[in-house]
Amino acid sequence: MSDTSKYFDIHSALWKRAFQQATDYDTYLDRSPADRSDRWRTLAASLPPLAPDEVSRLTGHDGRMNLLLVSGVWCGDCVRQGPMIRQLADAAGPAVQLRVIDRDLDPAVRDEVRILGAMRVPVVVFLTEQFLEVGRFGDRMLSTYRRKAVTELGATCPLPTAATRIDELVAERAEWLDIVERMLLMVRLSPITREHLAVDTA
Repeated sequence: MSDTSKYFDIHSALWKRAFQQATDYDTYLDRSPADRSDRWRTLAASLPPLAPDEVSRLTGHDGRMNLLLVSGVWCGDCVRQGPMIRQLADAAGPAVQLRVIDRDLDPAVRDEVRILGAMRVPVVVFLTEQFLEVGRFGDRMLSTYRRKAVTELGATCPLPTAATRIDELVAERAEWLDIVERMLLMVRLSPITREHLAVDTA
Protein backbone atom coordinates (compact mmCIF):
# COMPACT_ATOMS: atom_id res chain seq x y z
CA MET A 1 0.00 0.00 0.00
CA SER A 2 1.44 3.37 -0.99
CA ASP A 3 1.80 6.39 1.26
CA THR A 4 -0.85 8.14 -0.82
CA SER A 5 -3.52 5.63 0.08
CA LYS A 6 -2.39 5.18 3.69
CA TYR A 7 -2.02 8.86 4.54
CA PHE A 8 -4.35 11.34 2.91
CA ASP A 9 -5.36 14.89 3.79
CA ILE A 10 -7.91 16.63 1.60
CA HIS A 11 -6.39 19.99 2.59
CA SER A 12 -2.71 19.18 2.00
CA ALA A 13 -2.58 21.00 -1.36
CA LEU A 14 -4.15 24.08 0.25
CA TRP A 15 -1.69 24.05 3.14
CA LYS A 16 1.29 23.52 0.85
CA ARG A 17 0.23 26.48 -1.30
CA ALA A 18 -0.37 28.64 1.75
CA PHE A 19 3.00 27.74 3.25
CA GLN A 20 4.71 28.66 -0.01
CA GLN A 21 2.84 31.99 -0.10
CA ALA A 22 3.75 32.75 3.50
CA THR A 23 6.94 34.46 4.65
CA ASP A 24 9.23 34.08 7.59
CA TYR A 25 8.28 36.00 10.72
CA ASP A 26 10.75 38.87 10.32
CA THR A 27 9.86 39.43 6.68
CA TYR A 28 6.18 39.51 7.59
CA LEU A 29 6.82 42.31 10.06
CA ASP A 30 9.25 44.15 7.79
CA ARG A 31 6.62 44.26 5.04
CA SER A 32 3.92 45.52 7.39
CA PRO A 33 3.25 49.16 8.36
CA ALA A 34 5.76 50.21 11.01
CA ASP A 35 3.15 51.56 13.39
CA ARG A 36 1.61 48.09 13.54
CA SER A 37 4.67 45.86 13.37
CA ASP A 38 6.36 47.90 16.12
CA ARG A 39 3.63 46.75 18.51
CA TRP A 40 4.69 43.15 17.87
CA ARG A 41 8.34 43.98 18.51
CA THR A 42 7.50 45.85 21.72
CA LEU A 43 5.50 42.90 23.01
CA ALA A 44 8.30 40.50 22.08
CA ALA A 45 10.78 42.57 24.08
CA SER A 46 8.56 42.27 27.16
CA LEU A 47 8.41 38.47 27.08
CA PRO A 48 10.68 36.81 29.64
CA PRO A 49 12.97 34.08 28.33
CA LEU A 50 11.80 30.50 28.46
CA ALA A 51 13.01 28.46 31.41
CA PRO A 52 15.39 25.55 30.67
CA ASP A 53 12.69 22.98 31.44
CA GLU A 54 10.35 24.73 28.98
CA VAL A 55 12.97 24.66 26.24
CA SER A 56 13.64 20.96 26.90
CA ARG A 57 9.98 20.20 26.17
CA LEU A 58 10.41 21.57 22.64
CA THR A 59 13.75 20.06 21.68
CA GLY A 60 15.09 16.60 20.85
CA HIS A 61 12.21 15.67 18.57
CA ASP A 62 12.70 13.54 15.47
CA GLY A 63 11.06 14.72 12.31
CA ARG A 64 10.11 18.22 11.31
CA MET A 65 6.96 20.26 11.70
CA ASN A 66 5.76 23.28 9.76
CA LEU A 67 3.84 25.99 11.62
CA LEU A 68 1.62 28.20 9.49
CA LEU A 69 0.51 31.28 11.42
CA VAL A 70 -2.54 32.89 9.82
CA SER A 71 -2.42 36.44 11.06
CA GLY A 72 -3.45 40.06 10.80
CA VAL A 73 -0.71 42.48 11.78
CA TRP A 74 -3.40 44.90 12.99
CA CYS A 75 -4.99 42.34 15.34
CA GLY A 76 -4.47 42.84 19.08
CA ASP A 77 -4.61 39.10 19.77
CA CYS A 78 -1.94 38.55 17.10
CA VAL A 79 0.19 41.26 18.69
CA ARG A 80 0.13 39.27 21.94
CA GLN A 81 0.37 35.74 20.60
CA GLY A 82 2.52 36.12 17.48
CA PRO A 83 5.71 36.89 19.44
CA MET A 84 4.97 33.98 21.80
CA ILE A 85 4.62 31.57 18.90
CA ARG A 86 7.86 32.92 17.39
CA GLN A 87 9.67 32.45 20.70
CA LEU A 88 8.50 28.84 21.01
CA ALA A 89 9.33 28.03 17.38
CA ASP A 90 12.83 29.45 17.82
CA ALA A 91 13.32 27.41 20.98
CA ALA A 92 12.35 24.22 19.13
CA GLY A 93 15.22 24.79 16.70
CA PRO A 94 15.40 23.19 13.24
CA ALA A 95 12.58 20.76 14.05
CA VAL A 96 10.09 23.58 13.54
CA GLN A 97 9.74 25.98 10.62
CA LEU A 98 7.45 28.95 11.24
CA ARG A 99 5.93 30.96 8.42
CA VAL A 100 3.30 33.71 8.58
CA ILE A 101 0.54 34.47 6.10
CA ASP A 102 -1.83 37.41 6.17
CA ARG A 103 -5.41 36.28 6.69
CA ASP A 104 -6.67 38.04 3.57
CA LEU A 105 -3.92 36.95 1.19
CA ASP A 106 -5.69 33.71 0.24
CA PRO A 107 -9.49 33.61 0.56
CA ALA A 108 -9.50 29.80 0.69
CA VAL A 109 -7.15 29.83 3.70
CA ARG A 110 -9.12 32.65 5.32
CA ASP A 111 -12.37 30.71 5.06
CA GLU A 112 -10.85 27.38 6.08
CA VAL A 113 -9.70 28.73 9.44
CA ARG A 114 -12.92 30.53 10.38
CA ILE A 115 -13.96 30.07 14.02
CA LEU A 116 -17.63 30.20 14.98
CA GLY A 117 -18.20 31.27 11.40
CA ALA A 118 -16.11 34.41 11.85
CA MET A 119 -12.78 35.46 10.33
CA ARG A 120 -10.70 35.29 13.49
CA VAL A 121 -6.96 35.39 13.93
CA PRO A 122 -4.46 34.25 14.98
CA VAL A 123 -4.80 30.64 13.90
CA VAL A 124 -1.84 28.26 13.78
CA VAL A 125 -2.02 25.23 11.52
CA PHE A 126 0.48 22.52 12.46
CA LEU A 127 1.70 20.49 9.49
CA THR A 128 4.04 17.60 8.78
CA GLU A 129 6.80 17.91 6.18
CA GLN A 130 4.34 16.36 3.73
CA PHE A 131 1.77 19.07 4.59
CA LEU A 132 -0.56 16.71 6.37
CA GLU A 133 -2.44 18.60 9.05
CA VAL A 134 -1.50 17.61 12.60
CA GLY A 135 -3.93 20.05 14.19
CA ARG A 136 -4.88 23.69 14.39
CA PHE A 137 -5.51 26.14 17.17
CA GLY A 138 -6.46 29.76 17.25
CA ASP A 139 -8.35 32.74 18.57
CA ARG A 140 -7.85 33.62 22.24
CA MET A 141 -6.36 31.39 24.90
CA LEU A 142 -8.33 29.92 27.80
CA SER A 143 -6.67 32.27 30.30
CA THR A 144 -7.82 35.23 28.19
CA TYR A 145 -11.38 33.96 27.98
CA ARG A 146 -11.44 33.46 31.74
CA ARG A 147 -10.44 37.11 32.22
CA LYS A 148 -13.05 38.24 29.72
CA ALA A 149 -15.70 36.15 31.45
CA VAL A 150 -14.99 37.92 34.73
CA THR A 151 -15.33 41.38 33.21
CA GLU A 152 -18.07 40.72 30.66
CA LEU A 153 -20.19 38.03 32.32
CA GLY A 154 -19.62 38.81 35.97
CA ALA A 155 -18.32 41.68 38.05
CA THR A 156 -16.90 44.52 36.02
CA CYS A 157 -14.20 45.42 38.52
CA PRO A 158 -10.87 43.56 38.45
CA LEU A 159 -10.48 41.01 41.20
CA PRO A 160 -8.05 41.99 44.00
CA THR A 161 -5.85 39.04 43.05
CA ALA A 162 -5.99 39.68 39.30
CA ALA A 163 -2.76 38.83 37.51
CA THR A 164 -0.42 41.55 36.33
CA ARG A 165 0.11 41.97 32.60
CA ILE A 166 3.38 40.03 32.58
CA ASP A 167 1.69 37.19 34.42
CA GLU A 168 -1.06 37.21 31.82
CA LEU A 169 1.48 36.96 29.02
CA VAL A 170 3.31 34.11 30.73
CA ALA A 171 0.02 32.28 31.27
CA GLU A 172 -0.90 32.62 27.59
CA ARG A 173 2.56 31.47 26.53
CA ALA A 174 2.31 28.44 28.81
CA GLU A 175 -0.87 27.42 27.01
CA TRP A 176 0.84 27.76 23.64
CA LEU A 177 3.78 25.75 24.98
CA ASP A 178 1.44 22.88 25.84
CA ILE A 179 -0.09 23.01 22.36
CA VAL A 180 3.24 23.09 20.50
CA GLU A 181 4.69 20.29 22.61
CA ARG A 182 1.60 18.17 21.99
CA MET A 183 1.84 18.67 18.22
CA LEU A 184 5.57 17.86 18.23
CA LEU A 185 4.90 14.64 20.11
CA MET A 186 2.11 13.73 17.72
CA VAL A 187 4.48 14.14 14.79
CA ARG A 188 7.28 12.28 16.54
CA LEU A 189 5.07 9.31 17.38
CA SER A 190 3.13 9.14 14.13
CA PRO A 191 3.64 6.11 11.87
CA ILE A 192 4.33 8.28 8.80
CA THR A 193 7.17 10.07 10.59
CA ARG A 194 8.67 6.79 11.79
CA GLU A 195 8.45 5.31 8.31
CA HIS A 196 10.16 8.30 6.70
CA LEU A 197 12.86 8.38 9.37
CA ALA A 198 13.49 4.68 8.85
CA VAL A 199 13.94 5.30 5.11
CA ASP A 200 16.25 8.28 5.69
CA THR A 201 18.51 6.33 8.07
CA ALA A 202 18.54 3.11 6.04
